[in-house]
Amino acid sequence: MKKGKKYLAEAGKLDKHKLYTKEEAIKLVKETSYTSFDASVEVAMHLNLDTKKADQQLRGAVVLPHGTGKTKKVLVIAKGDAAKAAKEAGADYVGDTDMIEKIQKENWFDFDSLIATPDMMPALGKIGRILGPKGLMPNPKTGTVTVDTKKAVEEVKKGRIEYRTDSYGNIHALIGKVSFSDEDLLDNLNTFVTLIIKSKPSVVKGTYVKNISLSATMGPGIKVDVTSFDK
Repeated sequence: MKKGKKYLAEAGKLDKHKLYTKEEAIKLVKETSYTSFDASVEVAMHLNLDTKKADQQLRGAVVLPHGTGKTKKVLVIAKGDAAKAAKEAGADYVGDTDMIEKIQKENWFDFDSLIATPDMMPALGKIGRILGPKGLMPNPKTGTVTVDTKKAVEEVKKGRIEYRTDSYGNIHALIGKVSFSDEDLLDNLNTFVTLIIKSKPSVVKGTYVKNISLSATMGPGIKVDVTSFDK
């Protein structure tokens, strides 16, 4: 893929052979973002994992201390008190089989996160083939299948992100916007990377984190020195 002039100009500011400290990388990711809008900042980690093995697949969720800068629309599939609690916590949409039918019949997807109570999972399972490919199927590992709908909604609204390894052992996460202060981006980055490092499966031998890079939307990737997270 041919890179544009702006991309090449920004990439030229980086030393391709250098590993930057996390502090330097945060500064550079902001400096090399050339879009006219407030670009998102993403971290990518390449891990020494054999994801064909179930015990080496990482999946979960984490609340970033400063959020992501994006407001997420939340749909909660629940009944009774759990539905009431979700409404009070600020869920954008709350319902049960009526919402499931709406998704199925109208191809309706005006939400970013889907939370459900365990008793609603059999009904949701029927539209799993629609939700699964979009990454919207609730899962206990990410806290999206729960009886505590209040807590789940609040966490998503605060800036909870979900993560999972792809088949190559890569993991990506949105950690904020270019407009964030260096300190806030660094806080979010530390929170995420530290969690992934702590989640190392015990069966993994040798180097666990192969590399880490930061990039803004459409900006060049900045390689981060893994040892800068030891401090």
